[in-house]
Amino acid sequence: MPVLPGAEPYRHEGGEVGVLLCHGFTGSPQSLRPWAEYLAERGLTVSLPLLPGHGTRWEDLAVTGWQDWYAEVDRALRELSERCTKVFVFGLSMGGALALRLAARHGDAVAGVVVVNPGNKVHGLAAHALPVVRHFVRTTKGIASDIAKGGSEEVGYDRVPLHAAHALRNFFRLVDRELPQVTQPLMVLHSPQDHVVPPADSARVLGRVSSTDVTEILLEQSYHVATLDHDADRIFEESLAFIGRLAPEAGAGTDRSAEQGVEGTASGG
Repeated sequence: MPVLPGAEPYRHEGGEVGVLLCHGFTGSPQSLRPWAEYLAERGLTVSLPLLPGHGTRWEDLAVTGWQDWYAEVDRALRELSERCTKVFVFGLSMGGALALRLAARHGDAVAGVVVVNPGNKVHGLAAHALPVVRHFVRTTKGIASDIAKGGSEEVGYDRVPLHAAHALRNFFRLVDRELPQVTQPLMVLHSPQDHVVPPADSARVLGRVSSTDVTEILLEQSYHVATLDHDADRIFEESLAFIGRLAPEAGAGTDRSAEQGVEGTASGG
């Protein structure tokens, strides 16, 4: 199945400090591509994979589960760890939950975590009905492009398959239990006006991790997909400063090859 234009995975070979970026549920690497390119331009090695079932059509997402999504970022982290001396993990929305689980499970292999509007729970009364309803109703309306900035659009699905939403709910519950295992330096950036993930999710993350080096930043001008919104530049700058504080050698990174986008096809499971 062809990948949607702009939704391709991205890879850049830079210096000895690496960054793995994890995109959100029903979204694609396009939502994080400007962030990835910003970091690449500053000499970092960057990996932005396309999660299975994403970036093609919602029917492909319907036959995947959280194990598929997590396996892809786990693979990408291991690959970066073989290449780099330090690796940071960043994520948006569900990608934030993926990043936090990587930190919980990989310990010192993750030097620090930056999450933007991290998801922690599937909200609403309907969430409790998902185990049953998903067998009778295939999809619900999409959640893409919650962006305040005019003219900015997210490449994502216009429908959410309920089988995948049920898998997401199970994944969030799993990650929530593992949050106390997160000990790395953590930066949480979140939007007070978010129509997809409420601020309560960020508060829950901040309240449950064991990290002692924690930074919280409010994104007052943005909605959910803040990486494509008015606060994007602030996210990029703050995350780079976070890396620079924890890995001063990152500033000395030099590119070893030209920028490259990696073509690939999402797995339908």
